[in-house]
Amino acid sequence: MKLIRGIFLALLSLALVACGGDDDKEKVSVSISPMTVTIKAGTAQTFLASVAGSKNTAVTWKVDEANGGMVTAGGVYTAPLTAGTYHVTATSSADTKKSATATVTVTPLDKTMVRVFHASPDAPKVNLWVNDAVVASGLDYQKSTGYLALDEGTYKVAVEGIIPGGNAVVIGPVNLPLAGKTDYDVIAVNSVASIEPLVINDTGSLSDTTKVRVRVAHLAAAAPMVKVFVTAPGADLASANALGSFSFKETLPAVEVAAGAYQIRVTLVDNTLVFDSGTVNLAAGKDLLVGAVPNVGAGSSPINLAVLDGAEVALLYDQSAGARLRVIHNAADAPAVDILVNNGTTPAIANLAFPSSTDYVSLPAASYNFKVTPAGTLTPAVIDADVALVNGMEYSLLAVGTLATIEPLVLLDNNRAVATEARVRLVHGSTLAGNVDIYVVAAGTSIADQTPAFANIPLKATTGYVSLAAGNHDVVITPTGQPGTEAIKATLMLEKGMVYTAIARDGINLTLPLDVIGLDGLAP
Repeated sequence: MKLIRGIFLALLSLALVACGGDDDKEKVSVSISPMTVTIKAGTAQTFLASVAGSKNTAVTWKVDEANGGMVTAGGVYTAPLTAGTYHVTATSSADTKKSATATVTVTPLDKTMVRVFHASPDAPKVNLWVNDAVVASGLDYQKSTGYLALDEGTYKVAVEGIIPGGNAVVIGPVNLPLAGKTDYDVIAVNSVASIEPLVINDTGSLSDTTKVRVRVAHLAAAAPMVKVFVTAPGADLASANALGSFSFKETLPAVEVAAGAYQIRVTLVDNTLVFDSGTVNLAAGKDLLVGAVPNVGAGSSPINLAVLDGAEVALLYDQSAGARLRVIHNAADAPAVDILVNNGTTPAIANLAFPSSTDYVSLPAASYNFKVTPAGTLTPAVIDADVALVNGMEYSLLAVGTLATIEPLVLLDNNRAVATEARVRLVHGSTLAGNVDIYVVAAGTSIADQTPAFANIPLKATTGYVSLAAGNHDVVITPTGQPGTEAIKATLMLEKGMVYTAIARDGINLTLPLDVIGLDGLAP
């Protein structure tokens, strides 16, 4: 009897305990904070869960929707890249029937606009890398990528110099945070030895489409502090107010002005004029960034102005820069000649003999008539050509062909030195060679198994400026498709930071062997 009574009491105790456990579970509750939240795609939000009614306060986390993002064991939620409404649930570990759910509204990321501008005067062409991928390639000095539309966020950005023998990163990589609804200009400035990124952000915009919005940046490392004036054409600077004064890497605040004709002038702080644009027209509805960049062409002004308009870049040269012109006599059977300008009777260049060339001559920008006559005479004019010389540009004027077929060849020159390479231009000026193949190889290398660097080049054609590594190179010119027949072979000793032009020519009086006229770094 005692045994039966003991068993009964034990069972009764277990029942009471069991009933008490169910009561405890009924007391468990879960709350979550915040209950509702709006965040942007791809961003994170930390949620906190509280458990009441149990000593066990642990919870498990989950995202209710498939592809609705991720949540860690600590309640850190990362939104998906797709906008929408999602739910994050915390469930009690003490009672898995008890949970709380937060509602998350995921909105799209704002867009940001990024434009890269090459303003390093002696740097090579560059590639732009964003998050380990090339997004713009072959960007040359004073050129822009135009705007790249990106989602707001942090990006890994690097600028890679295109260098003969192997490219090299010259800026970065840097982690660049980009805010939404902001325009960024990433500008490569300074010489290549000290190249650095200048990042200019702009959250403003043109408020009146009948006007033009202008920002100005100082991008020329060698230029001192300057003042900038934007006035009506011909306005007296003494009574004009400057937009402001600034030094290298500084910018002036944006201004909006009426569309129309203006004159942009830059002075030193003592009012010495260093740049004068002359009259320029600013069109309505434009939002412009104007950068003072180093001048690497004609004229004595230390700067030009680069006007960035979206993807376009217009260059403004000092109105007194003028043009530079040199003349090359490359007609092998023609006598020495005089060059007469604009029907003058006194030669501007006298007694120029084959295969000689002049130095550059500075001329005001204008259209000119050039007549080439036998030296000491005014007739006959074997060349009578009208040539337009554009402000800020440099030119080579070649007399090419034979005496019976002599004609002018005008080449636009580019004498910008690049610190990391030699720049070489080859010009086909030999009437005897016919169409040619041009090989450029390391000195002493046979061309038997080589592919021409330039194939089937006709008379008067040019290779343009080609980037080559410093060192000795053989330039071998052969009739097209005949690598075993060398018409011209020249060994060029090239240095970094130098510019070279070589013109293939006939022998005197149209004889063999053929040879080259060396200009720039090859000039005798």
